[in-house]
Amino acid sequence: QATLGPQLQTHNVRYCRSSLTQIAVLQIVKESQQQHGLRHGDFQRYRGYCSRRLRRLRKTLNFKMGNRHKFTGKKVTEEILSDNRYLLLILMDAERAWSYAMQLKQEANTEPRKRFHLLSRLRKAVKHAEELERLCESNRVDAKTKLEAQAYMAYLTGMLRFEHQEWKAAMEAFNKCKTIYEKLANAFTEEQAVLYNQRVEEISPNIRYCAYNIGDQSAISELMQMRLRSGGTEGLLAEKLEALITQTRAKQAATMSEVEWRGRTVPVKIDKVRIFLLGLADNEAAIVQAENEETKERLFESLLSECRDAIQAVREDLKPDQKQREHSLEMDSGKVSNIQYLHSYLTYIKLSTAIKRNESMAKSLQKALLQQQRSEEDGKRTPRPQDLIRLYDIILQNLVELTQLPGLEEDKNFQKEIGLKTLVYKAYRCFFIAQSYVLVKKWSEALVLYERVLKYASEVQSEAGAYKNSLKELPDVQDLITQVNAEKYSLQAAAILDANDTHETESPSQVKDGKPLSERFETFCLDPSLVSKQVSLVHFPPGFQPIPCKPLFFDLALNHVAFPPLEDKVEQKAKSGLTGYIKGIFGFKS
Repeated sequence: QATLGPQLQTHNVRYCRSSLTQIAVLQIVKESQQQHGLRHGDFQRYRGYCSRRLRRLRKTLNFKMGNRHKFTGKKVTEEILSDNRYLLLILMDAERAWSYAMQLKQEANTEPRKRFHLLSRLRKAVKHAEELERLCESNRVDAKTKLEAQAYMAYLTGMLRFEHQEWKAAMEAFNKCKTIYEKLANAFTEEQAVLYNQRVEEISPNIRYCAYNIGDQSAISELMQMRLRSGGTEGLLAEKLEALITQTRAKQAATMSEVEWRGRTVPVKIDKVRIFLLGLADNEAAIVQAENEETKERLFESLLSECRDAIQAVREDLKPDQKQREHSLEMDSGKVSNIQYLHSYLTYIKLSTAIKRNESMAKSLQKALLQQQRSEEDGKRTPRPQDLIRLYDIILQNLVELTQLPGLEEDKNFQKEIGLKTLVYKAYRCFFIAQSYVLVKKWSEALVLYERVLKYASEVQSEAGAYKNSLKELPDVQDLITQVNAEKYSLQAAAILDANDTHETESPSQVKDGKPLSERFETFCLDPSLVSKQVSLVHFPPGFQPIPCKPLFFDLALNHVAFPPLEDKVEQKAKSGLTGYIKGIFGFKS
């Protein structure tokens, strides 16, 4: 720390000496990592990026290591440091080796032999970092770059010692790195200090873990708090901290032999179940102390995962136990075996945790519903009452499963307790169903559901006398009753106003009488179907209509009519005879 002062003072005047070489080591490293794979933990992609960037830098600087046929090694010297890209060459070399080491660390979980290659790559990264620090000691490099190079070197050295389990040396290196970054953060503005403070937060759990392994027993509680605040550890420390917590619980589990639940003591012989039950209280306390919903959700998922593993371990022992129980006397008395009762207890913990998780999600959605108007202005998707209905459906399903646990069918207090909880969640489910009907202006359905909510709530209040302690963790029914009464009055007012508006301002555009266009020429109506493919212009085929028919004529006087004589005309015809015929042929006219 004593050597930092003069360097920082030199840094204060670096703007007057524009010829000094400078490079923002941490900023370059962080931006490259976030943009090229490390946001998703893809170290192989980041290593490929480092290799390509090295190739581009060497080509740009004409700093190639020979040609295709022969390798000619070149070293960066102080004489060529006028261009900061030479420092960037060494930094990318170190990052490439480090990213390969982290990739091998992921693969070493299934292939232990790769751990030797991992240590070799880390040593290579430290070697490049040492070269970077040595070059930055030159007078051609500004003070800030010197400090960042020292911190980068200390960070990689600490990681190498950490993997070698040399706790004291690792803690010294991490402390040096932390000190430098804290000094840099204090020397710059808040915007520039964000990266330094983030790196300090990343290093702190490693320091506490090293202190614990050296012999500081108080460090374990501090590590747990760091794990809780950060919502989970990442990187180098993640596996080791989880293993440390499991190891600590395993030591405590050696003294645990039985568990008591609902008046019955059950022996616990399975180590995985012992470890889970010992950590149950700590996990529940961590969930209560969680600072945000994301951390709380992660802790819930972790607890449920551990519970499922413990249930699976019990289930494997339960299969041979069931075969023996078929011929035992316990079947006659109806009492389940100890291992079956332990299975019921773990299932109860799993279902209760799932209910608490869904209830926590429901509370966050309710808060979002209250801020719905603000979210709409921001253009974000707003939650709907249907989302809450789904959560309460799952909770009610979990409660049904609780009532069917083996060994608790005859426990009347337990069944009554679950019945009261079911009424509470049914009331809330009905309330949000009513809210969804209000949104679509179905006033009568919503009003009936509000009455059902009040019915469920009154049943809970009348029967919850002896079970108030077990209902403390549930949502308050009295608050729901107050809210429902207020909603009922506003609902009735909205229904009346909506009915008045319908009668007074009924517009032709809302009238749908089914008449085609040809029958309503005299009435203005905005009919959107006129521009669709199914236009109603006329009735087709047209209907039958009565028309006047053609009159029928009946000749009744024909038999009484005397026709005039025609003898004279007939005789005339006879006289003309052949002569008239010949004249007619030759065209002679009389």
